[in-house]
Amino acid sequence: MPQSEPKPKPTTRIILAATAVAVLALGAFSLTQEQGDPSATEVWEPEPVMVIPGAAGGPPSDAVVLFDGADLSAWESRNGGGAAWVVDEDEGTLTVDPDAGDIVTKQGFGDVQLHVEWRTPSVVRGRSQDRGNSGVYLQSLYEVQVLDSYENPTYVNGQAGAIYKQHIPLVNASRPPGAWQIYDIIFMAPRFDADGSVEQPATMTVLHNGILIQNHAVLTGASANVGEARYEAHGPLPLLLQDHDHPVSYRNIWLREL
Repeated sequence: MPQSEPKPKPTTRIILAATAVAVLALGAFSLTQEQGDPSATEVWEPEPVMVIPGAAGGPPSDAVVLFDGADLSAWESRNGGGAAWVVDEDEGTLTVDPDAGDIVTKQGFGDVQLHVEWRTPSVVRGRSQDRGNSGVYLQSLYEVQVLDSYENPTYVNGQAGAIYKQHIPLVNASRPPGAWQIYDIIFMAPRFDADGSVEQPATMTVLHNGILIQNHAVLTGASANVGEARYEAHGPLPLLLQDHDHPVSYRNIWLREL
């Protein structure tokens, strides 16, 4: 007599049955999807506003231009009076005057997308924090450090791209001294309750020369050189550029209010 085929074991039969059920279920689901109405999940409004992108890092059509290389009409001295930093119209730059103090925008801002280009001196003098030092302060309180951090060791929560003494940059994306560098910053301002307590802390995302160096970092308060950061309730405040006694230059400064 011919030898009969071996019967599948019970476990094998269970697996085969389960597989068949899964295949049938998947087929039924796919059929249901194909028979459904795709327009049920289409959203047509509100339609996003059209914004025309700028060329080569230039301001988009909805930007507030803070420095275009020509004048300081959007700025004033933090100490009162006109902004007295040095404008070179031929080069389109704005350079710190070490005797003039910090400058601030005349307008206050809340949530913003900020673009700022900066350059430390090509002639290297000093080391650590005493080398190409300045700072970009959102709302005059929350600092993204500007520093010559190319082959210049310093405390890492104070190097270029640090949210000063709060968040170390993910990487050091610094270019050599004398080269132009770019910060693109997404800043979400803190929210405060009626009693002045923090409802929602500030956050920052920062790209340095196109490289992500701060990823939705949560701020613990205003930047402080000594002691811990802390919050005090406030509303919209100006952007501030820091005079730290070094001739750091800036150009092409613009922001979008979010």
